[in-house]
Amino acid sequence: MNDFSRISFQGKREGERVLAVYHRHWFDVLTHLFLSLFLSVLLLGGFMLIPMLFPGIIGSQNAPIFFFLENSFLLFLWVTLFLIWIDVSFDVWIITEERIVNIEQKGLFTRRVSELRFHTIQDVTSEVNGVLPSILNYGDVLVQTAGENPRFIFRNIPNPIEVKDRIMQLAEHVFHNESSLK
Repeated sequence: MNDFSRISFQGKREGERVLAVYHRHWFDVLTHLFLSLFLSVLLLGGFMLIPMLFPGIIGSQNAPIFFFLENSFLLFLWVTLFLIWIDVSFDVWIITEERIVNIEQKGLFTRRVSELRFHTIQDVTSEVNGVLPSILNYGDVLVQTAGENPRFIFRNIPNPIEVKDRIMQLAEHVFHNESSLK
């Protein structure tokens, strides 16, 4: 069992205990990085093939344009990798004793933080679609609520069935505690 006592997030209440923290599955991250890998291969191919195919480009007056385009492409690659890292690293789902907190990063300057309390949960569903997600055991968890956000989605997380079961157990526990107080 992991110790999440050091986890802190904006809006965390005093004495609130974090039970679990979920990030996207590593394979989902890898699929996002595939585009960057493809661009890297193009960049390296350009560095090696263009001077070989056009030997006069390095010594000619067009060389600065060639190097400018190559460096611009390299900069674009770095920015793409950085944006993928930001998107993947800062998307997090936190389960506490009281609620579920969804922190979603959209680009550099947009972050959406939403939460739902366990007593508003009506249904929890796990979805694993496809051969690779089935083999690697990752998928989505959909939490249906009666609140303002009708649907909460944990996207491409590991062990979605276990996460669904855990959320249902916590929701049932809260429901039984509230009904015993009445």
